[in-house]
Amino acid sequence: MTAVTLVGQGPGSPGAADDREQSPAVRERFARLYQRPVALEVDGLTRTFEGEQGPVTALDRISFRAHRRELLCIIGPSGCGKSTLGRIIAGLDDPSGGSVKVDGHEVHGPGRDRGMVFQGYTLFPWRTVLGNVMFGLQVSGESRTQAEAEAMPWVEMVGLGPFASAYPYQLSGGMKQRVAIARALANRPRILIMDEPFAALDAQTRAQMQSYLVQIWRQVDVTIVFVTHDLDEAVFLADRVVVMGAHPGRILEIVEVPVPRPREEACYESALFGATRKHLEMLIHHDRPKAVDKLPIVRMTPVGDEVE
Repeated sequence: MTAVTLVGQGPGSPGAADDREQSPAVRERFARLYQRPVALEVDGLTRTFEGEQGPVTALDRISFRAHRRELLCIIGPSGCGKSTLGRIIAGLDDPSGGSVKVDGHEVHGPGRDRGMVFQGYTLFPWRTVLGNVMFGLQVSGESRTQAEAEAMPWVEMVGLGPFASAYPYQLSGGMKQRVAIARALANRPRILIMDEPFAALDAQTRAQMQSYLVQIWRQVDVTIVFVTHDLDEAVFLADRVVVMGAHPGRILEIVEVPVPRPREEACYESALFGATRKHLEMLIHHDRPKAVDKLPIVRMTPVGDEVE
């Protein structure tokens, strides 16, 4: 079994490296976080697929816990299975072994206790902002009047009250993703899984959405599992970061983020932020090849000179 170093799994665990030393306030916050009930438990999770050359292990005995109202980020290189892990937690894929439990109850398929936000907005183009947020409530059997009354506060929470009657084609990318978040939260899930939800946005909108997400999360009783490939995003958002390695997908380390909350844009420039990001990058790319393979490229057209 692959060795796993778990940093900050609970009180009494080994401290962070010197360049990521936690302040007393941060240590106290983690101590309080670990006293909360466990909302999500992933135990020995494996997932194999049939490939041309035989079975391929996408996830290898993944185990971790997320506490109530924790914001947990999952990062790793391409092919490490982080999106597959998110889909299994959401009940959209079945594990080959192990289990996922929400509030102590094992997951078997999708359920209202979990919501998911994808990279694509997945909005219904024929429904308004309010209509999209109402959708899950109506599917669950609530009348239109009840669903509208429950959905509107979520529309307002994500700052789209003035756009409640607008259609998706009338919204920007960031606004569409806020609708998707509101739709997922309207069902009051215990766990919100977000699979690289801001990856398609431009840098400025992405930064705004990160800020919006933290503001929303602080007001809602939900545990967030946020899948991303962006290390800055992970350090900015997360309480803890689950770092995965690839081939097969496995946990390399679980890192407590020592950057104090609340986090503002200025924290990106802090030495603590940079040291934490550097540590995550080292974990992910520790086995990256030193030299890049050269492609068998031949010159197809004359370029006129030999300047490279």
